[in-house]
Amino acid sequence: MRYTLVIGTRNWSSWSLRAWLAMKATTAPFEEIVVPLRRAESKALIAEQSPSRRVPVLKITEAGGEAVVFDSLAICETLAERHREAGLWPPDATARALARSCAAEMHSGFLALREALPMDFARRLTAPPLAETVREEIARIQSAWGAALARYGAEGPFLFGRFSIADCMYAPVVSRFLTYGIDMTDDAKVYAKRVMALAAMQEWRAGAQQEIADGLPDQWLIDMQRNAR
Repeated sequence: MRYTLVIGTRNWSSWSLRAWLAMKATTAPFEEIVVPLRRAESKALIAEQSPSRRVPVLKITEAGGEAVVFDSLAICETLAERHREAGLWPPDATARALARSCAAEMHSGFLALREALPMDFARRLTAPPLAETVREEIARIQSAWGAALARYGAEGPFLFGRFSIADCMYAPVVSRFLTYGIDMTDDAKVYAKRVMALAAMQEWRAGAQQEIADGLPDQWLIDMQRNAR
């Protein structure tokens, strides 16, 4: 069996980070293909790899053929199923149900937050004026973190004790809060520090920093160029 994970530009691709963290948590070897985002050729390059024309994509090559998984949460679920030893979902049924709920809420929600505070992993930026909807979503996220940590924090340092898919789903939000200097509760600050200290997050940061060193533009410059066309 061989895994190939197709991801987008590290500094920007929050959904890629989610799947990549789950992949790293399995400790299984995998090949990585990075597709540069926000370029004229990006759509065509992604279409070559993904039937949904989005990243991330996980390709699983086995004797019987190749399976293509083309959604971040589906990738996480697939890896949890294939690598039960990684404990990507809590073993307790009640904790697992809540962890799945938290992961799904992130997967399908918080649209205002995503639009107002796009991931810019390796930079520190000034937050724009935040609409009330964004503030409500920030509060909801931190409330969910606090509830999980209060209930399961004695079992380990992450939302449900051991690192899980729920943490994969919220890791890009942690990075957003730090990038834009978002105020956090004491519990959220401690949790954010734990997430950022993960070896996988440090590896992702190094890759994002290298992208910037290689000339990755700021998002404001991309927007300005797009508007000038």
